[in-house]
Amino acid sequence: MNWITIVLKKYATFSGRAQRAEYWYFVLFYLVGYFALIMLDSALGLWSKEAEAGVLSSIFALGVLLPFIAVATRRLHDIGKSGWWQLIGFIPLLGGIVLIVFFARKGDAGSNEYGPSPLAPDKASAVGFG
Repeated sequence: MNWITIVLKKYATFSGRAQRAEYWYFVLFYLVGYFALIMLDSALGLWSKEAEAGVLSSIFALGVLLPFIAVATRRLHDIGKSGWWQLIGFIPLLGGIVLIVFFARKGDAGSNEYGPSPLAPDKASAVGFG
């Protein structure tokens, strides 16, 4: 649950880096929440077959769209890539596969142009202050 709150606290933060766990736990939260709300929409009669959308699931999807893009950007930063690489996802099949490979890659060790490694120990504790 901590990973989800980290992402939501950084709602629209596109700078910095995100480790794999932060990204993948948020993906899991999104998928579970979205499909649960689809079932709830269907049970409450809020699902539209014509539009193939439900009221609650659509509100949820729109509500987490910005943090989803932000955590994906930070995840790409962790491997030394620009957040603009997300646009490759618009290429059918190939783009999605490339993004999954990028998101699954281990982050750069140490600092890169987007900041320090999210796995690096705290600077204060490394110096002996905490």
